[in-house]
Amino acid sequence: MTDSSTADPYGARAHARAMAGRRVTAMPTVPATDASDRPAGVAREDMLWDETVAAGGYAAKELHRGARLCLTDLGGDGCVSMLVFNAERPSERLNAADTVKVQWNAYLGAGRLLLSDMGRVLMALLEDTAETHDTFCGASNERSNGLKYGDGSNWGTRPNARDRLILAAAKFGLERRDVHPCINWFKGVHVADDGTTVLNHGPFAPGRTLTLRAEMNLLVLVANCPHVLDPRAAYTATPVRLAAWRGPVTGADDSVRNATPEGLRAFLNTEEYFRR
Repeated sequence: MTDSSTADPYGARAHARAMAGRRVTAMPTVPATDASDRPAGVAREDMLWDETVAAGGYAAKELHRGARLCLTDLGGDGCVSMLVFNAERPSERLNAADTVKVQWNAYLGAGRLLLSDMGRVLMALLEDTAETHDTFCGASNERSNGLKYGDGSNWGTRPNARDRLILAAAKFGLERRDVHPCINWFKGVHVADDGTTVLNHGPFAPGRTLTLRAEMNLLVLVANCPHVLDPRAAYTATPVRLAAWRGPVTGADDSVRNATPEGLRAFLNTEEYFRR
């Protein structure tokens, strides 16, 4: 290449072609089977998704029933806002309130479920080394980020989680109205005795993980933006890795499926949906 200028189409084409094979910190691996650091025991051909999401970034993926999804907080200060939809009928989606209410517990951890507004299991949380998550507060928005950082616009330097999730939703033909209350991973919120919500924002040790199992065919949307209650003046978030791979559908003897009467009922609802 003799001219890397992008001022004309020929130079722009040469420049673009010169970028082939270049890696940056935050980008998807395509194809995912080329992932260089696969989860332990996962065969190359089973990899479905390998992507690192930078601070202020977002990602979206369709995952089939049985797939495993591992989230890794690479720097110890990530905050992953997640939405989940039934890929076949996106009007069915994660219901954070029912997820809390049906399981009699607002603090998610290994063995807990993400439930839909139809009483079905969307995902099961199999492993969790973070144990600091939030089912209460939902996503940051343009106004909250604007008040805190001076800029909360989607295309500014301090994007908010809600608008990032709207971009992710648009990839599947969904709209602003489809962006509902989310789960926030890696930032812990608990309710104090006086009823106030208290954030444990870290930073934490790098490398904390959680692994989820898809119990339906799903659309998974994520944004990595500072938590809406984060009191720090600086826009603080570190990259998060997403890795997904094929796995077996949950069996009748699964320990998470049979852990509680409420959970079993939700699994039975899910299994009935697929009996067609």
